[in-house]
Amino acid sequence: MKTPESTTGHASLKDREKVAERLLRASARHSYDPDRELDWDAPFEPGKWFWPPELVSLYDTPLWRRMSEEQRHRLARIESASLASIGIWFEIVVMQLLLRHIYDKPVASNHVRYALTEVADECRHSMMFARFLAKSGTPVYPVSPFTHNLTRLFKSTSNTACSLIFTLLCEEVIDWMQRLTFPDDRVQTLVRGVTRIHVIEEARHVRYAKEELRRQLAGAGRLELGLTRAVTGELGRLFVRSFVNPMVYPDSGLDRHTALRQTRASEHRREVLRTGAGRLTGFLEEVGAFDRRSRGLWRTAGLL
Repeated sequence: MKTPESTTGHASLKDREKVAERLLRASARHSYDPDRELDWDAPFEPGKWFWPPELVSLYDTPLWRRMSEEQRHRLARIESASLASIGIWFEIVVMQLLLRHIYDKPVASNHVRYALTEVADECRHSMMFARFLAKSGTPVYPVSPFTHNLTRLFKSTSNTACSLIFTLLCEEVIDWMQRLTFPDDRVQTLVRGVTRIHVIEEARHVRYAKEELRRQLAGAGRLELGLTRAVTGELGRLFVRSFVNPMVYPDSGLDRHTALRQTRASEHRREVLRTGAGRLTGFLEEVGAFDRRSRGLWRTAGLL
């Protein structure tokens, strides 16, 4: 009998070229130029949030309950800048991983054409997030030097399966949050526009990554599966640690250590992360990307 650790989903593999052909057609119908689609000259609206309050890291903590409404709005604005900053970092990494993936593939194939289409999408997204940062007047929040250099090694040496899991982890959690953001009329119109474009285009990227990850794991040997499962656990821990830059708290006038401690202890925050990662964790179980250790690391990180 197959266990989650041994299942790799051979029966559900789809033709790579047909999947890419459908995604290319979807891209032709629904691709956006943020410079034209969004009103960058409109002023921000007084009293509106830059991120839904329920998604702010300190929401419903003792510290949050003591904060004034002005302080809460400021933290939400700065956290939206932190997410835009990590979004640019993430998109740059994904573009490099995609280009590594297709380097040895037939250059005229639909699979390669779609990967290049996705790279173009990610370029526009990075420029969109950068323009939002410039307009919002907030600092840029890079990942830590340790994460920056560790990722430099990862993006140069990872196998395709690990690259795709990294891609899906970053895309799925942020996508879930953005799907709550763009219909929320409490949120700034520009933020809603940015998240709407990102959600529509990232849906194609998620489909491409999932279909290819299923294929990669179906053909993986024991050693590659073991490596992929080990890296999967570490990626979950790295993602949660990097998701919100700790400097957002002192920049919002809060004590960094107190805020970090309460965020990490917050059951509401853990529920946000668990729910945001829910679709992905189910998929990773299905295709066999977890073992006991990696599952435990995700649970400790708050993703399970």
